[in-house]
Amino acid sequence: MRVTRERATLDDELISTETAYYLTSLPAARATTEQLDGLVRGHWGIENRVHYVRDVTYDEDRSQAYKGNGPRALATCRNLAISVLRIHGHTNIARALRHIARNATRALTLLGL
Repeated sequence: MRVTRERATLDDELISTETAYYLTSLPAARATTEQLDGLVRGHWGIENRVHYVRDVTYDEDRSQAYKGNGPRALATCRNLAISVLRIHGHTNIARALRHIARNATRALTLLGL
């Protein structure tokens, strides 16, 4: 499918136009607009829930680990931490991390230790 996005200022002045292409296993005859829209929004939901947290809360883009398996290992640890917090009902990861940082045993409790 093809999705065209337009970005504009608050005054409706066009800034840019972008075309994105997506692949889906849904047959064209059975794919409704609502289903396709849900798939595209679902993709961005992943981007917002994981990558945004890694970029902003963990400031991953400025990480100094860049050799060997270090970056992958740290990304895995960050993903694990985000997942554990979400499983325990935390919606604001930054706030949850600050709460845990004040008492290290809280992290162990979340892990069941």
